[in-house]
Amino acid sequence: MNETVYLRPIALTESPQADDPAAVRLAGGLACASRFALLVRKDGRIVSRQVVGAGDMPEAIARLPDALVEEARAQWVNLRKSHAPIGCGERVLRLDQPLVMGILNVTPDSFSDGGQFLDKPETALDHAAAMLAAGAAVIDVGGESTRPNAAAVWEGDEVKRVVPVIERLAATGAAISIDSRRSSVIAAALAAGAHIVNDVSALRHDPRSLEIVAASGAPVVLMHAPGGADDLHADGHYQDVVLDVFDDLRARRDAALAAGIAAEKILLDPGIGFGKTLADNLALINALPLFHALGQPVLFAASRKRMIGALSNEAPAHQRLGGSITLAVKAFEAGCHMVRVHDVADTVQAMRVWRGLRDAALTDFSQLA
Repeated sequence: MNETVYLRPIALTESPQADDPAAVRLAGGLACASRFALLVRKDGRIVSRQVVGAGDMPEAIARLPDALVEEARAQWVNLRKSHAPIGCGERVLRLDQPLVMGILNVTPDSFSDGGQFLDKPETALDHAAAMLAAGAAVIDVGGESTRPNAAAVWEGDEVKRVVPVIERLAATGAAISIDSRRSSVIAAALAAGAHIVNDVSALRHDPRSLEIVAASGAPVVLMHAPGGADDLHADGHYQDVVLDVFDDLRARRDAALAAGIAAEKILLDPGIGFGKTLADNLALINALPLFHALGQPVLFAASRKRMIGALSNEAPAHQRLGGSITLAVKAFEAGCHMVRVHDVADTVQAMRVWRGLRDAALTDFSQLA
């Protein structure tokens, strides 16, 4: 029988005290947790659930079946792991504080800003410059819409859309990611000056992508999407959406490692909105701290997505700022290392206020204990 183990933080705390014995610093200190659900799953069903305090976790792990102990210990280490900075040309992205990734779609049909920057390189570059000035750490350039029912794009057209923009952005010294699932586009974008690969198929769509990313040495974001080549949103059937996505991301992480991609180059994204219902998305967002147990930096991307409209009287994409900021702050609190957004200035402002609230130099937290 297939048996797996999961260490899920269930009691996040605002405590910033480094010597607090009741709390563990997650993701290198971006979040704290005092209690954890120690779950054992057999053939897709949870067969054991213990609530364990942070101080009691080593003993609880030692009592697990022998076959699960090594994985549980690895997850316990991973939850507290500090991640190395990401090199992007001359720039270095430190992961000891959350970073904001700005979205630049050069497409005709993206769900939120389709057509605004297609065939308008100067407008696209002006928008990128504004996002960088507002505090974006990375500009994510995409030439294919991955919204539900989006039309397929020929890879040659995708290259023509993204390469000129990337070349111009690279000349400014910006950190750039390429949002693509096609190996030819990824290779062309890296040659043009992109630094990070952001693949919504987790390098499943194109068999050559694993090889190209491994050979390049570029960091890569592996996102969860249940569907295949024709529809990334298809086949979204889960026994337990949180644990199923965790297992799928673990498998893609391991495939990347086996292909020669260095562990410190891999980021993970739970894929909010891709083949998931509203309830699925909410469950994943509430379980974000669990994904630190995979040992990789976590990227969160829910900006202006359909779930916000579903919770706010069907507000259209351009009227989802409030919901987008709420979800971004939720991601900060869960210790996510990077948040991908359309509205950079507003998100950076929210992040700075969030950081101020946690800053022990500004607040005497000993009085709140």
